[in-house]
Amino acid sequence: MDFKIAVLAGDGIGPEISVQGVDVMSAVCEKFGHKVSYEYAICGADAIDKVGDPFPEETYQVCKNADAVLFSAVGDPKFDNDPTAKVRPEQGLLAMRKKLGLFANIRPVQTFKCLIHKSPLRAELVENADFICIRELTGGMYFGEKYQDNDKAYDTNYYTRPEIERILKVAFEYAMKRRKHLTVVDKANVLASSRLWRQIAQEMAPNYPEVTTDYMFVDNAAMKMIQEPAFFDVMVTENTFGDILTDEGSVISGSMGLLPSASTGESTPVFEPIHGSWPQAKGLNIANPLAQILSVAMLFEYFDCKEEGALIRKAVDASLDENVRTPEIQVADGAKYGTKEVGQWIVDYIKKA
Repeated sequence: MDFKIAVLAGDGIGPEISVQGVDVMSAVCEKFGHKVSYEYAICGADAIDKVGDPFPEETYQVCKNADAVLFSAVGDPKFDNDPTAKVRPEQGLLAMRKKLGLFANIRPVQTFKCLIHKSPLRAELVENADFICIRELTGGMYFGEKYQDNDKAYDTNYYTRPEIERILKVAFEYAMKRRKHLTVVDKANVLASSRLWRQIAQEMAPNYPEVTTDYMFVDNAAMKMIQEPAFFDVMVTENTFGDILTDEGSVISGSMGLLPSASTGESTPVFEPIHGSWPQAKGLNIANPLAQILSVAMLFEYFDCKEEGALIRKAVDASLDENVRTPEIQVADGAKYGTKEVGQWIVDYIKKA
């Protein structure tokens, strides 16, 4: 199989972890006889500095013409600390999602046996946690009508039936492939948009009789994720709630540097780690590359290359078991490994497998 991959390294630690993802993908393609080519493009603060646009047209064309996008991170403190900035790195991320029609964000939340002690939750709560958060990605307040002046501001949480139906379809289909349990998260007791979500979910549920469908207010879901994360199998929700809940879920594993994600929809899919750009760590060779590397596993699995994805996951598990870890998850008095060393260890493992 031939792969044409757009690589968007972005900002902060993005370029460092991007290299590791590309190297792993190249090693897997070489082992399995796939051809792969890469085209690099700018985004985020890097693109603002260079061309004044966080997602320039040239970058969009590179993404549009690729089979998949391997994305890393955007964000820079000089924009975070300036509330008057009209152009921000995150606008590039939103533009990419909108232009590529990436309406479904898939975030698996899983734990690793050797890292359960790193979770902020008790071991007995997290040891069986294994669920997927499916977040609607191109609607809601992030894209609705906005207004701000010195005295008032608003963001419109706008959704249409087709937007809701298509993301719920994705969620039901994921539930069918897993443990057949879907939790629809909303705030239907307060928000009209949530009541429409719940109405449509109830209309669609009979089409999936094998799936147990339940409904949960977002505040209750946030508590349930901490009290009983193993309760969930597949969770689906709107854009803003999904942004918050997926970050909450990500720390269950013990490090945001461990979890990948996929964004899919109408055009080129995007695979990325769930963490941010962590600008304070830029250039220090301490960023965990595993989420980026596991994003490559999700990329292969998306194209039904299951054996390739499984090998990457096996290599990641082996690296953790061998204590080949970046500082935030390293065992006490363990050998010190940086971003490059962890990535190289996994590449070597794949080549020897």
